[in-house]
Amino acid sequence: MIEEVGEPALGAKERAVSVVIPAFNEGPHVAAQVRAVAEAMAKSGWEWELIVVDDGSRDATAEEASAAGARVLRKVRNEGYGAALKTGINAAKHGWILITDADGTYPSAAIPQLLEQAAQHEMVVGARIGANVNIPLVRRPAKWVLTRLASYLSGLRIPDLNSGMRLMRKSLVKRYEHLLPQGFSFTTTITLSCACNGHPIKFVAIDYGKRHGASKIRPRHAWDFLLLILRTVVLFHPLKFFLPVGALLFAAGTAKFAYDCFLDNLSESAVLALLGALVVWSVGLLADQNARMAMKR
Repeated sequence: MIEEVGEPALGAKERAVSVVIPAFNEGPHVAAQVRAVAEAMAKSGWEWELIVVDDGSRDATAEEASAAGARVLRKVRNEGYGAALKTGINAAKHGWILITDADGTYPSAAIPQLLEQAAQHEMVVGARIGANVNIPLVRRPAKWVLTRLASYLSGLRIPDLNSGMRLMRKSLVKRYEHLLPQGFSFTTTITLSCACNGHPIKFVAIDYGKRHGASKIRPRHAWDFLLLILRTVVLFHPLKFFLPVGALLFAAGTAKFAYDCFLDNLSESAVLALLGALVVWSVGLLADQNARMAMKR
C-alpha cells in the first residue's frame, strides 16, 4: 500500500488569509493596488481581510488606502519595511499571511497561484523569474551573486531571495520574529531561516512589473544583504561558512609550508595560516554545537 506523506488539504477554517501591504509615501498608487488585490481575493474562495500599514507617510497614503476599502494601520513615524510588516502581521486575525507591495510591481493576478500551494507548504514565494520581469540591469549582478551564495549556504535552490510577494503561516513568522529586522531585509531573513531549518517552501514563478514612483532600495543595501546572509547562515548552519574558510587557510598554509621546505626556511606565515585554519574549524564546530542545541530547545 502506498501512502502519501504531507500536509492534508486545508479545511474551511484554514482557508482564511490576511493580506498585509506595507506602504510609505505611496498615495498615488496604493488605491489601485488595494482594488487589484481585493479583486483577486474575491475570486479565490478564501476568507480574507486586507490591511495596509502606512509607515509614517507624508502624503495621502492612509486616506487613499482607506477609501479603496482597506483596513489601515497608521504609524506615527517611518520605522522601515520590516517594522511595517510586523505591525500588520501582529494585527492580522487569520492564520495565513499574504504580503505584497503597494507600488504595483507584483501581479495581484498571481495570488491564486500562491494560495493553491498552501496545503503542502508553510511558505509560498512569488519568485520573480516569470516571462516578464522588470528588474533594473544595475541590480542584476548583485542579485545573482547574493542568490547563488544564499542557495549554497542554505542548501536549498533559492531562485528569488527577497521577493516581497509571498504567502506564509503566521505561526512561522512569529517563530522567527526575534530575528526579523526592521528594514528591507525582513524577506531575506525569513527565507533563509525557513530554508536552513527545513520548512516546506515553494517558489512559484511570477512576473514583475515596472515600479510606479521612485524605488526605496539603495546600492548600499547589497552590502547589508550580504552581511545578513552570512549572519543568518552562521546562526543556523555555521559549518557551511567556517569549513570553507578554514580550508582556504589550510590550503594556503600547506602550499607555503611546501615552498618553505623547498627553500629550507620555515616562515611564520605558513605556521600562522595552518594555526588559523585549526582555530576557524574549532570555532565552527563550537558554533555548530550551539546551533544544534538551540534548535532542540
